[in-house]
Amino acid sequence: MTVPARIAALYRHPVKGLTPEPLTGARLDAGAAFPGDRLYAVEIGPSGFDPEAPAHISKMRFAVLARIPALARVVSRWDEATGVLSLSAPGLAPLTVALGRPEGDRALEAWLTNALGEEATAPLRVLDGGGHRFMDDPKGAVSVLNLASVWDLSEKIGRPLDPLRFRANVHVEGWEPWIENDVAGRGLRLGDAMLRALKPIRRCVAVDVDPATGDRDADLVTDLMRLYGHAFCGLYLSVEAGGRLAIGDPVDWT
Repeated sequence: MTVPARIAALYRHPVKGLTPEPLTGARLDAGAAFPGDRLYAVEIGPSGFDPEAPAHISKMRFAVLARIPALARVVSRWDEATGVLSLSAPGLAPLTVALGRPEGDRALEAWLTNALGEEATAPLRVLDGGGHRFMDDPKGAVSVLNLASVWDLSEKIGRPLDPLRFRANVHVEGWEPWIENDVAGRGLRLGDAMLRALKPIRRCVAVDVDPATGDRDADLVTDLMRLYGHAFCGLYLSVEAGGRLAIGDPVDWT
């Protein structure tokens, strides 16, 4: 019997590059990005970001796993109601700051500089998008990960892969492996929200980093190309009509 597709997990990443935060539910709004996702970023040296004219900038100008794998050892948690960010890392005293306030941002910059050590190759600065989202792709309003594709890749390379390597907003179970590569333009209902598939997500070396240890212990982009002839894993979508979604909600193509 065919098992209906459903939402298996939901995640937001309030600060680009830091800890994925699990959610039980969320509300999507038409034309908007996933709530609470990539609101802030930490640049390494001047990134060129202009808050008066925000535009997409390469992730390699920020503190991200593709550039600094050890960033995965920093554990963060954001309180949406208060704007307070709590952080911990091996060998450092925990930090709690009011994110988006000058004194909090300066404290975070100093703490992260100590946490990253020699990997902080230029001064760090916290950036508030002020409504702009620091996405890897300018079209990446919502990202969906097909868990069957992750399990298929895991089986072929002979080791389990944590889906958190792929830093997606929505994890879906019940699809066939890799169907997300051929659905551009199709509508997708997630819970009560309606979305439109844009394009598969092309992966980079960030997925080579174990999210639990911060070790670069894989070569998944090479594995994807060798096994499938592409470097995709995941799907970008836009929100056509807003609505609530929650773990366990159905996922249906329209």
